[in-house]
Amino acid sequence: MTKSPSSSAQAARENVARRLRELRRNSGLTVTELANDCGWHHAKTSRIENARTPPSPTDIRLWCRATGAAEEIADLIAASQHAESLYREWRQRVRTGLARLQDSYVELYRSTDLLREYSPVLVPGLLQTEGYARALLGMSAGFHGAPDDVGEAAAARVRRSQVIHEPGHRFVHVVEEAVLYYQLGDAESMAAQLGHLLTAGALPQVSFGIIPTATRERSLWPQETFTIHDDTLVSVELATAEVNITQPSEIALYLKAFDQLRSMAVYGAEARALIVRAIDALG
Repeated sequence: MTKSPSSSAQAARENVARRLRELRRNSGLTVTELANDCGWHHAKTSRIENARTPPSPTDIRLWCRATGAAEEIADLIAASQHAESLYREWRQRVRTGLARLQDSYVELYRSTDLLREYSPVLVPGLLQTEGYARALLGMSAGFHGAPDDVGEAAAARVRRSQVIHEPGHRFVHVVEEAVLYYQLGDAESMAAQLGHLLTAGALPQVSFGIIPTATRERSLWPQETFTIHDDTLVSVELATAEVNITQPSEIALYLKAFDQLRSMAVYGAEARALIVRAIDALG
């Protein structure tokens, strides 16, 4: 990738900051005068105008009233909330539990006609078994200090996966071969997960490709985990946050990356042979 995956979020924040700065300047207020009118330190005004601190809805209301632009309040609050939704930290999202987080994705998946997902390290969420999901979510809960609802969350993830069987959707998954060997849970759970891939990959609405570790002259290096919803949204999973990309130029780059990764993958009988080999390696 040639851009930071968080640049869509930053660009959206900067647009809000730019508009607030314009309102202040058009009103003839200095940074200090606006701060005094709003009841905060002038440094906060500078942080907001330079997109270093996102304004709260209350901040925006005070700012717009101080600059005589009350009619801008609703639009600016909506724009600011949208900007913050593009970069969502896991520690904030998991505060109410992992089960609720799983359920929050259901409508997004149901509204997606064509879902394309690439993963270098994990079985894609929609193809996970409950045992595999439980092991993965248990690690995630421990890492982020989330409430202990792992069993409920794993069940919710499997329920969410039922979208694969609903009509009107297509799913294209590409993983690195290493995914088959990173063991989550005990050997029995991992064998069940690999066996499930043999079944799920055979569904007519699912394309499951594996990029062999032995691939020579790769056209693209392994990327971060990302999911493309139709051609309108890319979700990227980082260690600290989920980044939602909406800028067309960035989406185009991820589409290009996915096509290159997909072209290196094997499918059908070749993919099944790799999965069977991984099952055998479990001993």
